Amino acid sequence: MKFDNILEYIGQFGPYQVRIYILVCLIGGPVAMNSMAQVFFGAASDHWCAVDEWDQEVKRCTDERNNGMMEDYLSCIHKYRNISIPVAVDDNGEVYYERCSKYEIYTNWSDYMIVNQTTLTTGCDVGWVYDRSMSTRTIITDFDLVCGKKSAASLAQSMFFFGVLMGSLIFGVVSDFVGRYYSFFFAVTAVSLLSLANAFVPSFWMYTLLRFFIGVVNNGSFILAFIIGTELVGPSMRNVAGIVIEMFFSCGYMLLAVLAYFIRDWRHLQLVIGAPTLLFLIAIPFVPESARWLISKKKFDKAEKIVLKAAKVNGKSDKLPPNFIQELQETDTSVSCEQGNGGVLEKTPTLIDLFRTPNLRTGTFILMYNWFINSVVYYGLSLSTSGLGANPYVAFFISGAVELPAYFLCIPAIESPLGRKYSISGFELIGGIACLVTIFLPLGAWRTTVAMVGKFGISASFALVYIYSAEVFPTPVRATGVGICSMSARVASMICPFILYLDDVWKPLPLLIFGSSAIIGGLLLLLLPETRGKPLPETMQDGETFFTKIESREREMSTRATGASDLGRTGGIYNYSYEA
Repeated sequence: MKFDNILEYIGQFGPYQVRIYILVCLIGGPVAMNSMAQVFFGAASDHWCAVDEWDQEVKRCTDERNNGMMEDYLSCIHKYRNISIPVAVDDNGEVYYERCSKYEIYTNWSDYMIVNQTTLTTGCDVGWVYDRSMSTRTIITDFDLVCGKKSAASLAQSMFFFGVLMGSLIFGVVSDFVGRYYSFFFAVTAVSLLSLANAFVPSFWMYTLLRFFIGVVNNGSFILAFIIGTELVGPSMRNVAGIVIEMFFSCGYMLLAVLAYFIRDWRHLQLVIGAPTLLFLIAIPFVPESARWLISKKKFDKAEKIVLKAAKVNGKSDKLPPNFIQELQETDTSVSCEQGNGGVLEKTPTLIDLFRTPNLRTGTFILMYNWFINSVVYYGLSLSTSGLGANPYVAFFISGAVELPAYFLCIPAIESPLGRKYSISGFELIGGIACLVTIFLPLGAWRTTVAMVGKFGISASFALVYIYSAEVFPTPVRATGVGICSMSARVASMICPFILYLDDVWKPLPLLIFGSSAIIGGLLLLLLPETRGKPLPETMQDGETFFTKIESREREMSTRATGASDLGRTGGIYNYSYEA
């Protein structure tokens, strides 16, 4: 007997599992807010060189803003900027004030300021003045991340995503060693305390360091919530459980937009994000250790107590075999004997084995590319909502909201006649095409709408590619295959902030990269096998066979005028047979 057999008796997703599942999934909200907070922490604001001679006048302008007189504030600021800051013309013919230079000789004080007739300019030697009409304080204004230090904000976000990568590696190993329960609550406590500490950092480098550690434990808490949630349920509900937790992430995403709208100081916003996470410690008595993990560690007595409690809460105590623990122990013993039969164990496949044979190697590279691109486009669209021409808070809220229908649609798409790969490919193509169309639209409602269509498509494909990858790799290297794909996604998220800064080179360049890359990824997926309704590969040879005929499909696709007629097709080269 295995644990999945026990769930058939006590219920695959009964009241006991639902209660615990919701508790652990709630962490998705704070995780999303920490992941996306940089959008508001590092919000760009107009800036120009500070001038000593009118420092007090600028403070008076700021007082007008603080008193709610925004129009007077803007008029006041414009007057002083107009007489001391050079102007320039951008590629679109629009006049703007220089942000990194000022007139070198410009004042002649009497009753008011008069600019001398000079074209000599100098750098911002005494700092900058910031337009605080949208945000009263950001890391940009606190640490002067402008002009020569403009890319530093991207570095901070990349360090956060590097922490996410490390969290994936660390907490997977730690949770296997000490258990899901202790790892989860350590991560939740750490992310809360680090978030609170981050609100008081005195320097940019301290901020960047703490963001790295927040990334480690933030992602660790989400991974462990995912593991606990999916290990609770039976096979028929596992895919649904894996997708629903993403909806909690989306809700946190939307909540961040609301909080940021009312809290315009990044330090206060960080406190509001971090403090409520401590409330999760209240859940300690209600979240048990994973029974699957306990069984894998031969801690059958503790596992028995959890199973009996689950059966009682689900009202299935009478369905549970009285000797189920003995049957679990016998199964575990027989498996151990089989593995040791003959005294020689078969060599365990490793990461290198994914790249030894041609078809498995090609399939692995295609999946790694797709994870990479899904991550780049997802975070690229998420982190750039302020550049769509709409209200940045509204655009960010919509960006989170479109994920909910995307995830809802994933649930029927998993078992639809189109299958996994065509569903992923279709969603990814929608995302890529929408990014390219966005390039040609003016700033405003239409540009925002089409960009959100792209976000919808890429959110759905990102969720589905995880499920597909977990099915298509052979069993001995399944976790390794998903792990290397996940690592490529984390690397992509680290690179993404710097791709966004390519708009300084050419405005449409980031969207062009996102769109074209997603389209290529969607088309490459069509070369891979379908997994819906197919026996999954159990050995390395099965895996090589499962990925076979990729070259044949490449030749076949190149001779077609269109592949649309193949959607939903069964039979032909897409049918594979397997030995039991």
